[in-house]
Amino acid sequence: EVQLVESGGGSVQAGGSLRLSCTASGFSFNEGDMGWYRKAPGNECELVSAISSTRPTYYADSVKGRFSISQDNAKNTVYLQMNSLKPEDTAVYYCAADPAANGWAAIGRISSRDKVEPCAVPREYWGQGTQVAVSS
Repeated sequence: EVQLVESGGGSVQAGGSLRLSCTASGFSFNEGDMGWYRKAPGNECELVSAISSTRPTYYADSVKGRFSISQDNAKNTVYLQMNSLKPEDTAVYYCAADPAANGWAAIGRISSRDKVEPCAVPREYWGQGTQVAVSS
């Protein structure tokens, strides 16, 4: 079973930085892709960033130039470095695994059955979420 454990969330003032970590077990990063989603109250899930060995790295327009995704295959860990944080970045952030490289939908990962699995629902291939709060 694929399990993901996130850490690194917290509360910061606007302009500050945080680094989120997501450590995976049950599969190797060499086999697939990893992504970060976020969900703010009242909003849908949003794909923030994704990293792949076969596709270009993805960033949502709202975070380009401020966020950076990276991974350490030896540690099976993916990171999301968030700089110049804004109040609108406040959300629960979820990491997701895509071992089969099925791709990412706007609101969630695409399962092996071509179904979209939205974030914020406890299930395999998703982390539990970590809260990021940015104050002005």
